[in-house]
Amino acid sequence: MSQPDTQTPKSAEPKLKASAESDDTLYAVRQKVYPRAVTGLFATWRWILVWATQLIFYGLCWLPWGDRQAVLLDVVERKFYIFGWVFWPQDVFFLAILLIISAYALFFFTAVAGRLWCGYACPQTVYTEIFMWVEEKIEGNRSQRMKLDAAPMSGRKLGIKAAKFGAWGAISLWTGFTLVGYFTPIRELVNEALTFSFGPWELFWIFFYGGFTYLFAGVMREQVCKYMCPYARFQGVMFDPDTLVITYDPERGEPRGPRKKGLDPKTLSKGDCVDCGICVQVCPTGIDIRNGMQYECIGCAACIDACDQVMEKMNYPKGLIRYTTENAIKRNWGMKEIIGHVMRPRIMIYAVVLIAICSAFVWGLATRSTLRVDVIKDRSTLSREVEGGLIANVYNLQVMNMTEKPRRFALSVSGLDGVKITPDEPFEVDAAGLKAVTVEVALPPESGKPGSNTVYIEVKALDDETVSVREKTAFLIPR
Repeated sequence: MSQPDTQTPKSAEPKLKASAESDDTLYAVRQKVYPRAVTGLFATWRWILVWATQLIFYGLCWLPWGDRQAVLLDVVERKFYIFGWVFWPQDVFFLAILLIISAYALFFFTAVAGRLWCGYACPQTVYTEIFMWVEEKIEGNRSQRMKLDAAPMSGRKLGIKAAKFGAWGAISLWTGFTLVGYFTPIRELVNEALTFSFGPWELFWIFFYGGFTYLFAGVMREQVCKYMCPYARFQGVMFDPDTLVITYDPERGEPRGPRKKGLDPKTLSKGDCVDCGICVQVCPTGIDIRNGMQYECIGCAACIDACDQVMEKMNYPKGLIRYTTENAIKRNWGMKEIIGHVMRPRIMIYAVVLIAICSAFVWGLATRSTLRVDVIKDRSTLSREVEGGLIANVYNLQVMNMTEKPRRFALSVSGLDGVKITPDEPFEVDAAGLKAVTVEVALPPESGKPGSNTVYIEVKALDDETVSVREKTAFLIPR
């Protein structure tokens, strides 16, 4: 590990414009944050999540599945293709369950260990991490970036900035292009790009999403987490004294101060903190974790990695900044006591509810019918007498084939004596298709009572008798 740059050049420090009339202003002037690169256990996990999420996002739309891509959200046709499943607007129930699962998962993980989502998997964190990596490769380390920003404009500075902004722009546009590729088949989108024949909405969304990726990850960065994300504001209601959070141990670290390597801090009447400031330098939101828990902390644990490296270099025990709980700090608990209190009733309830909802979601997908039938009585046609003295009612059927192969279906009717349906010959529905079928149901007037009677219309797949839907409907007999 290189020697920390504890002194910041005065010329490189961001300057604040003081108010001529008052020191109190409505909005704080932004001081640009220059995060320092850090390595360590948590940084490794953060990059693992970066790679995992981006491989899924950028790669899934290219994965073939038969004659189409594996994931295609066809808004025009109102069909969502996800691997072997075809979802229709009527399946919005599954989306609702998925959102409930996401909410409970957020409650669960936040109550256990704080802002894990923010620190490792949030798109804002992921893309900011990518953009900062690009920035470091082009502009250099933290000190070099600060000096470059403070230097007057020159040909060299202009070239470096242009290279950085160009790389950010390319990543942002490819991100927008990939997003649109989930709604327009990605290979068609590539052909449109090669022939400059984008549709207006496709072009709009590519630049819209790409532009906001650039703005949030490249320009605003920590401002999004501090001022725009609502989670930073309501996270406090999910925390309690037994929540694992990133914490500086003041009992061990104070009083802080510099010293030579190898000296026992007790002989100097100091704590373990050498006041190097690296924990502040690596923080992507620019906070000092030594000042206690702050809402701006996104839980990325960069300060833990940085402090552990300093402690190792000074031959001090690691963990001056660590994941622990408020109660553990106050009562000097060990790991056994911490884990025992983390697994508290609140967490058990969240876990049971989350497992139950996930199980219901999986069961619903596994038992989901591949046939859906809506039966609507034709209100424009009154009940009437037809040949043979029978009473007839007309119904409109909407038959959805939710598989990706054509299927033939047979119709039948039951519920009253002598009831029959016409036409009664089999019909075919295209793969992932919807077919409207108009049928007439007739029965002898003596089979039912005047007014409303119940009959059942059944649609059954000819290639698989287990695939059938039996719908109840009303049959009207004139009084």
